[in-house]
Amino acid sequence: MAVIRESRVSVGKGLFVTFEGGEGAGKSTQIRLLADSLRDRGLMVLTTREPGGSPGAEAVRHVLLSGAAQEFGVRMEAILFAAARSDHVEEIIRPALLNGTVVLCDRFMDSSRVYQGVTGNLEPSFIEALERVAINGVTPNCTIIFDLPASVGLDRVRRRAAVADAPAGEEVELDRFEKEELETHEKRREAFLDIARADPRRCHVVDATASASDIAAAVLAIVEPLLSAGGDGPETEAAQ
Repeated sequence: MAVIRESRVSVGKGLFVTFEGGEGAGKSTQIRLLADSLRDRGLMVLTTREPGGSPGAEAVRHVLLSGAAQEFGVRMEAILFAAARSDHVEEIIRPALLNGTVVLCDRFMDSSRVYQGVTGNLEPSFIEALERVAINGVTPNCTIIFDLPASVGLDRVRRRAAVADAPAGEEVELDRFEKEELETHEKRREAFLDIARADPRRCHVVDATASASDIAAAVLAIVEPLLSAGGDGPETEAAQ
């Protein structure tokens, strides 16, 4: 997998943390726990997700996860993901960061690198071009990758979908990506680990097979130094 080089400069006062990993890795739970912990400290926190996060991007989310765009091919899906991300960045993420908010996002650019780039077999140059346009300079300060065997994650997803009394508003039907073969999910796991190895400054791998409380402690230990550092601000990609 080709590595997209990132040159970072500090902009604004906020902190941008993205959460990545395969299906069923527990990202949503850990975002909620970290957000609660940071708010208890008096920090402004915004939790968001991809695809989605802004009104425009949420409209695209349904098209992507329902599989409605699948017949048009992975290239079209990648373009739709990029369009949704661009709206999300400009309407939600960038303003929050410039306002000094801690932004916690469930999936971001690394998911496109893995899902459309690696397992979608799209050429790295195409993925890189889409990424540059979509993020428009906004790069995460920190990315936490939740790692667990794909079989474990898929089992969690399927058990969740089978729960008849799931909380109101929770998505319980398997989406277009959750339905894919185990081999594809395991390939994505390895791709996320490749990204972490290639960019250890930004990416931190957490064992997602641990208990929720142990994972939360590990996540907080990663993010806490970034809070105390102060003044580093959200990192953006320098103009080439």
